[in-house]
Amino acid sequence: MAADFGVHPTTVWKWMRGADIDDGTKPATTSQESAELREARRQIKLLEQGNEVLRQAAARS
Repeated sequence: MAADFGVHPTTVWKWMRGADIDDGTKPATTSQESAELREARRQIKLLEQGNEVLRQAAARS
């Protein structure tokens, strides 16, 4: 099967596993959940940086 696509067998296995996870067949974090977590972490980091700027500004006042 992997040879049909010109990829390594491990690649096909990862594709199949990811599809099973996204379909809910196997328990794990789905692609959508992973994307949401990455975005949430990015937003948290930005908010923390903003809070630090405000703390520093307040300390100088």
